[in-house]
Amino acid sequence: MSNLGRILLVEDDPKDVELTLTALEEYKLANEVVVARDGEEALDYLYRRGNFTARSTDNPAVLLLDLKLPKVDGLEVLQQIKADAKLKLIPVVVLTSSHEEKDMVASYKLGVNAYVVKPVEFHEFVNAVKELGIFWALVNEPPPGSVKKN
Repeated sequence: MSNLGRILLVEDDPKDVELTLTALEEYKLANEVVVARDGEEALDYLYRRGNFTARSTDNPAVLLLDLKLPKVDGLEVLQQIKADAKLKLIPVVVLTSSHEEKDMVASYKLGVNAYVVKPVEFHEFVNAVKELGIFWALVNEPPPGSVKKN
């Protein structure tokens, strides 16, 4: 599984971060998970700015994106990613608590690859993350430039 890509998790809720990391680790679904706690930090990571200037040049294999974020909201992050030729091929999965149709429609209009509403119950949340991880880390073929092949 050394060819698994990196996952960028953009989430401001510490409990959801912990649950997501636990599920991904338990099922060994990523070589590395990078956590950004707000939209600005996610963009800094993707554009290799600030604390991330020395990160490797390969893109994440998938980005798990919350919508309700401080500093820069998830829809704006999604809009910037999909408008950038170097980033637009990164698969983006919105992982949010928002059931609002306007958020779902806006996400799909901006080019999101999947929209998943976070289950409230612990085991359902872990299973949802596990299934997302299996699909995006094992089943899906990531775009060129997102996985370093050994």
